[in-house]
Formats: sequence, structure tokens, C-alpha cells
Amino acid sequence: MIKTDILIIGAGPTGLFTVFEAGLLKLKTHLIDALPQPGGQCSEIYPKKPIYDIPAFPEILAGDLVKNLMQQIQPFEPGFTLGERAETLETLEDGSFIVTTNKGTKHHAPVVVIAGGLGSFEPRKPLIPNIQSFEDKGVAYIIKDPEVYRDKKVVISGGGDSALDWAIFLSDVAAEVSLVHRRNEFRGALDSVEKAAALAKEGKIKLFTEAEVVKIFGDEQLEAVIVKHNDAAKGETYVEADNFIPLFGLSPKLGPIGNWGLEIEKNAIKVDNSYDYQTNIPGVYAIGDVNTYPGKLKLILSGFHEAAVMCQSAYQKINPGKRYVMKYTTVGGVEGFDGTKKEAKKEVVQSILA
Repeated sequence: MIKTDILIIGAGPTGLFTVFEAGLLKLKTHLIDALPQPGGQCSEIYPKKPIYDIPAFPEILAGDLVKNLMQQIQPFEPGFTLGERAETLETLEDGSFIVTTNKGTKHHAPVVVIAGGLGSFEPRKPLIPNIQSFEDKGVAYIIKDPEVYRDKKVVISGGGDSALDWAIFLSDVAAEVSLVHRRNEFRGALDSVEKAAALAKEGKIKLFTEAEVVKIFGDEQLEAVIVKHNDAAKGETYVEADNFIPLFGLSPKLGPIGNWGLEIEKNAIKVDNSYDYQTNIPGVYAIGDVNTYPGKLKLILSGFHEAAVMCQSAYQKINPGKRYVMKYTTVGGVEGFDGTKKEAKKEVVQSILA
């Protein structure tokens, strides 16, 4: 039996940052993840994907974000159960929980935090009859290493942030990038839409809006795609392609967690965002992309905020009646870095108070 203060289900960025916030409160943490390494989708699916909305990082690769988070939590020595899926949740008489994995590993904790991102997932595939025969032969649904596409002719389909970000990034890598979207308006960030439009004017991206890829061709490898325009007068366009990457998002599934008696809405876990992101089961929290509430934004940044708030509530549950005075890391430092506790100099404190 593995015992801890906070059991975190999901070792993606939100789950990892929870370790840091809990560590500041002197709470022990242990993480469960079905993947063989920490990082969630950032490690498994797109480690080389640039992320633009992490504070103080104008741009950071997803894999590097995970490395930084692992370095940040190192002083708190979290435990990991990797390559195992959280299967069952049992509530004990004292209100604590036992979570058992699909391999039979049992974990005991007074607080359980579900930070499972999108849960288990599979890519949404376009309805092109022969697309499966070209998988791994030019067709891919995720981009792990952009260098694979260096000097290649790449066609990307999609209208969200992922399609826009990769089209922009690959415009400096691939020989030719075509971006195809079935609507005229994109769902991604306005800044990304403007960058893609500017690159299209420069000729660095071929932009097809109100259109979709309907056919793909090739012998042993992909050779071309057919883009069908909504405007019948424009007909169809033949586009040479070494690679076709439809980025239509992931179809999320909560998996066994969906059977734990949690309140679910549209495949996400409902939480109380007016206070602490607790679910309908006292002591079980949900943070990050896996939860839902009015005004929810599915951003890594949001998950970080939710982790900080949740840990304050968890501290009170684990230490009922004990008053905790919040201390800022800018003053108190973080015990463990450089082997010592970083204490602020007296004059720095005085200048802050002044």
C-alpha cells in the first residue's frame, strides 16, 4: 500500500505543478499515470510543439516545459506509479480513499486529485475512405518531431490552435505548407490567425478556406491530396503532398474514472469553482482540462491556477483546524534548491515592506 497526503491522477503539466504547490504546504504527493513517463500529452504526443501562453516564456517546447516542471518539483521528492491506469476508487469510513490501478497497485490518501487532462483519447479522423492505408505512409494525426517534415510538402487540415500553430512553425521547416479549413473563420487564437494570414500573403503558407481534403493518392507513400472547395465554381484542387496531417482534435474518454460516481457533464467532471474545484465527492478534486464549470478555459495556465487553489483547500482537509499562513516564495525561498533553503536578505525584505 502506497500512502501519501495527496494522490494525483495524471502526471501532465497540471498534475506536476500540483506537486510544487503541495510541497510548499509540506504535503507529500504521489502521481499515477497510464503513460510510461511524466508529462502527459506534452511528452507523449507533441514534445516538440511550441507553446506560447506560458508566463515568462514567449515560446517553449512542450517537452521542455515538462523538463522544467520536473526540475521545479525535484526538491519535494514525489512518488510515481507510471504505466498503470487508475481503475477503482474506494471511500473508507474515515473519509480517506484507496485507489487501485489496473495492475493491482493500491494507494491510500485523504485527498485525491484528478488531473487527467483529456483522459484517454484517440484522434478524430476525417471521413476519407482509404486514409487508414496511408497511416505511417505520409498520414499522421499528431506531430511528435517537426524535423520529420523538413523539406517536405505538407498539407495540414484543421481550424484550431494546433493546426494554426503547426502550420506557422512548419513554414520555416517544410518545403511547402498548405493549411486547409472547411470554414472561413478559424477557432484559434487571434494572434495565430493573423500570423497565418500574414504568412499566406508572403507565400510561405498556401491557405485554403471553405474547403476540405476529400481524397488522397499514392502508391507506396502519399503523393497528393484533393482539396474540394465549398464554392462549386472553384471545383477541386490537386495538391502535391508528402505528408497529410489532419488536426481535428482528440476524442476524449474518461475511462474508469467515469464510473466513480462523479458528476459528469459532456465528458468532463463538474467541480465547484466558487471555492476549491472539489467534485461532488468530498475530498476528491478535479483540475485542469478534465474539469468543467461556468467560464472554464482549457489552458495549461488555468490548470496551474486551479492547482494552487485546490492545494489550499486540501491542506485544510488534511489538517482540520490548523491555521496556515501563506508565505511567498519570493521571501521564503524553496527548501531543497541548491541543497539549502534560500532565505531572503534582510535589506530585500525591508525594501519590500517599504
